[in-house]
Amino acid sequence: MSSDRHHVLKAWIAAILWLIVIAIESSTYLSSHNTSRILYPLLHFLFGMNHARFEHWHVYIRKGGHVFGYGLLSVLLFRAWRETLPALGNPKWTVRWANIAVLGTVLVASLDEWHQSYLPSRTGTPWDVLLDTCAGIGAQMLLFLGYVWSKKVSKRS
Repeated sequence: MSSDRHHVLKAWIAAILWLIVIAIESSTYLSSHNTSRILYPLLHFLFGMNHARFEHWHVYIRKGGHVFGYGLLSVLLFRAWRETLPALGNPKWTVRWANIAVLGTVLVASLDEWHQSYLPSRTGTPWDVLLDTCAGIGAQMLLFLGYVWSKKVSKRS
């Protein structure tokens, strides 16, 4: 297998493995009820958190999981498309790769929420799709800023 094909395969395997993680997180096993059974005793033990305060934080923890999970998906999709669709001059970042990564993130988020709408223990909501999309866009902005920063650093060297 050539080195280029190896890089493409590695990039797509990472993205596919993360999609599997998202699918597992979308199941009944990681519903709000089930995660609270794990997180509440832990936060109560560590911080003495009462149940009313935990309910407030539980929402933020779960939404933070959305931001992390879909931000990472966007980065992994960007990397996979960068390896799959090379550009002239071999750049590290293009609008094309970023757009395709964000569109993939939106598609996965939409399918995830649609799937959750059929599970009695879950709720599918367009607000989560919006949150996931913003996480994907934010991740692409960070990748772009990292690219700009690395270009400035390499010019100074």
